[in-house]
This record gives sequence, structure tokens and C-alpha cells, in this order.
Amino acid sequence: MDSSMNGEESGIKSEPKTEEKNNDEQGIEDDQKSDGKSEDANHEHPDAPEGDDSKATGEIFILDVDATELDLNYQRIGKIGTAELDRLQNLECLYLRWNLLKKIENLENLVTLRELELYGNQLTSIEGLDTLVNLEMLDLSFNRITEIKNLGNLTKLEKLFLSANKISKIENLSHLKNLKMLELGNNKIRVIENLEELTNLDSLFLGKNKINTINNLGTLKKIKLLSIQCNRLTKIEGLEELKDLEELYISENGIEEITSLDQNVKLKTLDLAMNHITAIKNVEHLVELEEFWINNNKITDWRCIDVLAANTKLTTIYLEGNPISKDPNYRRKIKLAIPWITQIDATMTK
Repeated sequence: MDSSMNGEESGIKSEPKTEEKNNDEQGIEDDQKSDGKSEDANHEHPDAPEGDDSKATGEIFILDVDATELDLNYQRIGKIGTAELDRLQNLECLYLRWNLLKKIENLENLVTLRELELYGNQLTSIEGLDTLVNLEMLDLSFNRITEIKNLGNLTKLEKLFLSANKISKIENLSHLKNLKMLELGNNKIRVIENLEELTNLDSLFLGKNKINTINNLGTLKKIKLLSIQCNRLTKIEGLEELKDLEELYISENGIEEITSLDQNVKLKTLDLAMNHITAIKNVEHLVELEEFWINNNKITDWRCIDVLAANTKLTTIYLEGNPISKDPNYRRKIKLAIPWITQIDATMTK
């Protein structure tokens, strides 16, 4: 018998749906699609089910008590009942995306859970997870959560997704020593703080917040990916200790100059698009650089492109939206300066 079930197979009662929609994965591309500057930013995802509680059923019927995976996405569930779920003694993955849940409850007996997805519900608080000590992945994105709390027992957690909530402060994470990925994009965070103990973190997403300074990252020496797009930064700083950094996404800010990357020699991807940069400089030492996004800035001097002759591994460059891109020989000049380039903007070179 197959050890996984979806909502239909488990006998879930649900309202008929007129349209089946796919849910895009969150991440860097998600960070690029909104300016996140509004104080009252709308966190409702376009795929979210309508919040009419009268249509929520919350009834789950289990066909396979030995299932290790249960998919209940898009089922209009308004409440998690205990009777059926308590029979799932081997359940490792529970997916409850895009339902109508307002509270995390009645999961305490699912102690074998490793993955729990509650993305796109109506949750306002993190609770009811104390006994889920084997959780390795928790996704609470696209809810209405205002505070990070009640995660103290989840010491095996490796991935935590809290994007698109209403969180204003980074806190209560210091005990998550095994955390490798933390997604806090699209919230109301103003200060990078209280991350010092997360020394195993390798991916940190802080895009679409209200941060004006990069700081307090010095102990996170394993970080390979940092996304801090669409904030209120005016300069690049605070990255000196991140010597293993391979991907830096810092587009849609107010940066005027490329500086302070001297120690980040392992960078492979650098995204500085949509800032106020007037010149390409201080990147010659980035000998591992493969992708460089500096489109939609204020670059006017073609001599800036000559600087990139030192970046011999560079394969992709985005320069569109700069004054130099209006030159009728734009692509040809780039190719002459960087003969090994394989992609200019969205088009492959010949």
C-alpha cells in the first residue's frame, strides 16, 4: 500500500472548487516581485482560499493508518480534529497549505513528524508544537503571525519559513542550533538581531522588510546565501566575516557604490539590480563570480565594463535599464569587453 495520501484519497470533505491553482515555491524570486515598502502591505497570497468559515469542513477520514505522508492542501479545512490524525503513528510529513486554519492545535500526538507545512492559512500565533520534537522543516509562511515564539522544543529544526507574516522582531531562535535555512522575507523587520547563536545557518532570507543596516551577522560564518533585497539599505557593509558567502542578493535598495566585498572572494552570484550605482568597481577580486546582476542602475561609462575582464568565470551579466544600454552597439560592446560571456540580460549570446 502506498504510504502517502492526498486529500481526495483520505476522504476529506471539501467544497467544490471552480479553479485549481498551482502554488509557486517561495524564495529568491518571491523576494523580487514586490517592493515591500508599504507599512500596511497586503500579505494575502493570490492563491489563498476565500476566508469564509461557513465553508470550512475540517473533517478528515484516514484510509491508510500506516501513511508516512499526508497531503491536505487546498481542502478548505477550518479546524484540525484529533480522532483521525491520532491514528497516524508513522506520519512524517503533513501538508496543510492553503486552508482556513486559524489555530495550530491537536497535533501533539504526531511525534514522528519531520515536515509540517501550514503555509497560507489564517494563523495569528505559533503554538501547539511543543511535542513535535522531531520536526526538521516548518513552514508557516503567508499567515498573520506577529511574533516568533513557542519553538523552544524544536531543536532538530533545519528549515524554518516565516515569510509574508506581520513579524516586526527577530527573537526566540537562539536554541535552534541545527537551523540551516531561515526565511523571514516580507515582514516588518527593521533590525537584524538575535541570530548570533545560529552558527549552522547557511541560507538567510530577509527580503522585503524595513532594514536599513546590515549588521550582527559576524558569527554566521557558514552563510552561503544572503538575500536582503528590497529593504532600505544605502550601503554594503557588515559582510566581512561571511567568507563562505556564494550568493548575495541585495537588489532594490538605495545603494550608490559597490564597497566592502573584499573578504567575500567566494561569491558566485551578485545581485545589485535596481539601486543607484553609477560605476562598476571593487569587483575585480571576485574571481569566482559567475552571475552579475546590475541592471536598472545609473551606469553611464563604458569603461566600467572593462573592469570585468578580471572576472574570467563570469557567464551572465544583466545591464539593461542603465544609460549605457541605450547604445545601439550595447550587446556588441559587452561581448568585446567580456568575450567569454554567454548571457547578456535575458538573451544568450551567439
